[in-house]
Amino acid sequence: MRRWSAEAMKSDQPQVRPAEPPAVPPGSGKVLGERLRQLRKRRHMTLAALAEGCGLSIGYLSQIERDLAEPSINALFSIAHHLGVTVQWFFSGDDHAVPAEEHSYVIRRPNRLRVAFEQGIVDELLTPQMSLALEMIQSHMPPGSEVGQAYAHEGDEVGLVISGRLELWVGERYFLLEEGDSFSHSSREPHRYRNPGPGDTVVVWAITPPTY
Repeated sequence: MRRWSAEAMKSDQPQVRPAEPPAVPPGSGKVLGERLRQLRKRRHMTLAALAEGCGLSIGYLSQIERDLAEPSINALFSIAHHLGVTVQWFFSGDDHAVPAEEHSYVIRRPNRLRVAFEQGIVDELLTPQMSLALEMIQSHMPPGSEVGQAYAHEGDEVGLVISGRLELWVGERYFLLEEGDSFSHSSREPHRYRNPGPGDTVVVWAITPPTY
């Protein structure tokens, strides 16, 4: 997996960001692969070209597109970057009715958009609007799950450990965070994290601008 440096991200920032993902019929199950395939074709990019640009194997990328494998956070971040969107574009959820007065202001828990990664990590989008200058995400991490390869992107981020424990690496710095601890750092610094166990970890992140 390619490590993204701050310099690389600055020089090759995504320029195209669709306002909304393509509609997927309710009850269709996993949708990340279909959205990825639609977006790749819209960009007139072959599977081989995208795999090469992301530093992934064609077979692995093909499995993700067919929903036979869940991507790592690093892999989806790299895929999104090369397709000119953010990871936020791949979030999806069930089709629940939203009262008109709450649209773009409130997200009820059943209406959260989410994306599942390998190792059982699940991110839920808490931001009511995708066009804001800030995004908030809640991560659920089973014991032992991790982002093993550091990555970097534009912006700044803060986090709060809601429950469990979190190991956090920012550059060469290492922190062991407990429930109730919070942190902040520049997103331009390579960072990674891990749930050392023994239980699940829940973390809320706020990132500005929404480059994740």
